[in-house]
Amino acid sequence: MVEVVEDFVTWEDRYALGIPFIDAQHKELVRLTNELFLSCKTGSANEIFRETIKAAVKYVAEHFSAEEAMLERIKYPEFAEHKKEHEVFVQKVLEDVHNFEAGRSFVPNIFVRFLKDWILTHIAMSDKKYANYIMRLKKADKLTSSSS
Repeated sequence: MVEVVEDFVTWEDRYALGIPFIDAQHKELVRLTNELFLSCKTGSANEIFRETIKAAVKYVAEHFSAEEAMLERIKYPEFAEHKKEHEVFVQKVLEDVHNFEAGRSFVPNIFVRFLKDWILTHIAMSDKKYANYIMRLKKADKLTSSSS
């Protein structure tokens, strides 16, 4: 019998910002979180988790870089605060990954739950704020499609 595994995180339309490349990146972050969760449930969790976490860390860096570049281009007034949220998150993730690699106290399931909660909360709160800002700029005809 084949075991059916449900996703740990399910992408919902309510998380969409209406910025296609950012929404695609957010969906990839959700997919990576699900992959990390699945790796926690397998027999060779450490090796699979190790490879998946490396891919996730790299992808997060790429996503944050793209998002921050866009926010700088549009002169988002809360850019510094948004960037700081990213920096605090990256610091926590790198610290946890270092602890994992060093064999220190680290529980993959707790880490994955942290990722899920942070990503969804960040999208729903902080990212929605800049999406609303972009919408206001577009309505006021102060933003070209190449800016976002």
